Amino acid sequence: MPIPQIGWQLLPQVQMPQQWQQLLLGLSLLLPVLVLIVRSRKGLKLPPGPARLPVLGNLHQLGSLPHRSLRELARRHGPVMLLRLGATHMLVVSSASAAREVLKEHDADCCSRPACPGPKRLSYGFKNMAFAPYGEHWREMRKIFIVELLSMRRVKAAWGARQEQVDKLMAALAPNEPVALGEHIFAFTDGIIGTVALGNVYGADMLARKKQEHRGFTKDHVKAIIMDTFVGGIDTSSVTILWAMSELIRNPRVMKKAQEEIRAAVGEPRARVQPDDLPKLNYLKMVLKETLRLYPPATLLLPRETMRHVKIGGYDVPATTRVAVNAWALGRDPASWGEDADEFNPDRFEAGARHGEVDLHGAHFELVPFGAGRRICPGMAMALMNVEFALANLLCGFDWALPEGTKAEDLCMEEAGGLTFHRKTPLVLVPTPYVPPSAA
Repeated sequence: MPIPQIGWQLLPQVQMPQQWQQLLLGLSLLLPVLVLIVRSRKGLKLPPGPARLPVLGNLHQLGSLPHRSLRELARRHGPVMLLRLGATHMLVVSSASAAREVLKEHDADCCSRPACPGPKRLSYGFKNMAFAPYGEHWREMRKIFIVELLSMRRVKAAWGARQEQVDKLMAALAPNEPVALGEHIFAFTDGIIGTVALGNVYGADMLARKKQEHRGFTKDHVKAIIMDTFVGGIDTSSVTILWAMSELIRNPRVMKKAQEEIRAAVGEPRARVQPDDLPKLNYLKMVLKETLRLYPPATLLLPRETMRHVKIGGYDVPATTRVAVNAWALGRDPASWGEDADEFNPDRFEAGARHGEVDLHGAHFELVPFGAGRRICPGMAMALMNVEFALANLLCGFDWALPEGTKAEDLCMEEAGGLTFHRKTPLVLVPTPYVPPSAA
């Protein structure tokens, strides 16, 4: 007896939910892409890195202070290390030699920025300079910053604003009383940058002229430039001054040496440091370099993105890999700085010493608080001038002490997490107006 044929039309119809259909369709489209990626990476010598969790990758290992966590991971896995943060691959560089490869030898291949949603919103669609991907727009914005806003000529043109803000700063410090220094320092840098970006020094006129010259130069471009100027100029300079004062109060010998240099350059009849005095203050410049070595305002330089396949430290780094340079770890690397790498010692920059020729301009990769290469911070000259001028006047006009009952060794030197390298607790000091010996 023949077996009857059962047609498919007689089987019960099973309706798959729409979301499952969409999921299966997505997986079927994604699978070939994943296969291509895996095949393309076969034979590559990728950098080492820690074990990863599914989906999260290494996100859980960053912690609240990523610069410290990444240094510890680099000690185990090497100064060229590959992490996966969710679906993103990030190369972390923690040695001067590897930083040289990224920031100099392969600068042209590693100078773009990743298209992250947060920076995109902050920069009005990457219309600023800091977050803009490498290209013609970035070059135009950098030209505006360097020529119109932050050239040495423009920096010197802002001396009137600096002197006005220093006068306000010195007058605001209550003598012989505990002072939370942070709020006063922030007001000082805010006043300078506000005048530079929006006031009559050059900011408003320049932005108006640019809008007339270029039809494509919109209000969003103006807002993006102002955002770059404020974010890059106020917080970073403020925290550098505060870390410098924190270390000076813990190291009375260094503070005394700096004060003696400044007061000798200024002379007793004057109570304020003038612009012409700054070139004479070599030891103060050493103090500033040592502060930036230990406390770079951005512990991790703004992330870069590789535009092409490159080799870093002998490892293959595919295109579109994000690259993070741990400036904080570079400044504290015993291989570069010796066994006292974590100690505050400005004398290491003395002429003739091992690090006497090291500067902040991106040529020495063990010290890159402002970055290096195409993406070096264009506001470096402005920032250094503001910080040096503020420190010189604070040290010239006052003697400083900790509040009664507080010892130098008890001063909290922990940092807080964030975009810039802030102190975890406010710095409270007692200023006593300096009286020259001849006036005593």
